[in-house]
Amino acid sequence: MTVIGITGPSGAGKGAVSIILREKYSFHIIDADSIYHSLVSAPSPCLEEITLHFGSCVINENGALDRKALSPLVFGIGNEDKLLLLNKITHKYVIEKILSDIEHCKARSANCVVDAPLLFEADLQKYCDFTISVIADAKSRIERIVTRDNISKEKAMERISSQKSDDYYTSRANYVINNNGDISLLESSVAKMLSERSVAT
Repeated sequence: MTVIGITGPSGAGKGAVSIILREKYSFHIIDADSIYHSLVSAPSPCLEEITLHFGSCVINENGALDRKALSPLVFGIGNEDKLLLLNKITHKYVIEKILSDIEHCKARSANCVVDAPLLFEADLQKYCDFTISVIADAKSRIERIVTRDNISKEKAMERISSQKSDDYYTSRANYVINNNGDISLLESSVAKMLSERSVAT
């Protein structure tokens, strides 16, 4: 049973690598973003703590987190402290669920992926057998973020500017995948990585 940690900056293609591992190699995906989204749906202790620090303006009419309202409060130059606060609040809840999911996979001897944008910041790499950083050029990342999140190019650039450099990810990971090509190239990179790491699938 193998636990792979996957991380990288927004728009680099972490999710695409996870999908390949799930669909072609039967890995179970533990998606930190999906866990986060479930935790900020009312009611939850995580959402209550976010509201306490950022105010009711970040809550939508359904009582869940309004990510578009929260985004300008935490992303961009000058908001670094607020982003750190948000991460501090959410990390403990997300980590608790991730560790529970890893234990469930171990009980079934199932290979799994921990797909986490803040893998290293949350110190989750210590629960993984090895880690992958997925990186891509800025142009590709911006295009993907705009399409995925339906935001402007300017907002996408703000998001990128608030994140760590590629060096942060590449210097910490056991393996680096450059995702500047098409899906077939990405699939080849994943296959090469699994072979080099001798992962049984």
